[in-house]
Amino acid sequence: MVDSAGRTEPGGTPQRVRSEASGGSRREMITATPRLNRLPADQRDVTIADFLVPIRVGERMGARLRNLGLVILGALVIYLTAKVAIRIPGTDVPVTGQTFGVLLVGGALGFRRALVSTALYVAIGLVGLPFFAEGKGGISVVLGATGGYIVGFIVAGALVGRLAELGWDRRIVGALGAMAIGNVVIYAIGVPWYMAVAHLDLAQGIAKGLTPFLIGDGLKLLLAAAAFPAAWWIVGRRPGDE
Repeated sequence: MVDSAGRTEPGGTPQRVRSEASGGSRREMITATPRLNRLPADQRDVTIADFLVPIRVGERMGARLRNLGLVILGALVIYLTAKVAIRIPGTDVPVTGQTFGVLLVGGALGFRRALVSTALYVAIGLVGLPFFAEGKGGISVVLGATGGYIVGFIVAGALVGRLAELGWDRRIVGALGAMAIGNVVIYAIGVPWYMAVAHLDLAQGIAKGLTPFLIGDGLKLLLAAAAFPAAWWIVGRRPGDE
């Protein structure tokens, strides 16, 4: 829809714009803008976590207490997935389930809650509790080879959460895209950090900090991406089903 000045409304759907042609006649032109926002206005910012708490229980708890509980639960999920850790030869970075946990928490909680939840997970590990992979904790872990990946969890969780608020997790293609973007963010921060700490060149950084994890992360990405459309189908909130 356009106004009298020919401006388009946000939302990313194709818009019709009228322009003056020679001789005073009018003709229609079709323009297209990227459609990041995939939901009607009344469904935006709602994520699957909003359906985890029964309505009556949620009403008694209040919004703040409910959100606090979800944030703590998200940090706990990441901690539990961090307990899955496998050392592989030739690299200081283990294969872990953390990526799966971060993507899952991000998509489930949305931007703000995922940001706080992943930051809480990192903060608990920073003070020395064994919350990181292989039962490690303390600031030395974040300053070490895996620190960039840990910092990347916060950014990736928040970004995936925002994409979920825009409806990317409602369909399998959108969910795959959101999870892939989150995964790329983790590597974009983690690999250069690893290279700086271990004094590696670009080829070594990719060989030790990226390539060994692609297959496993691909599987985790597929699992996380499939979980969300299935969950939305269960709760009956998919766009177009109403």
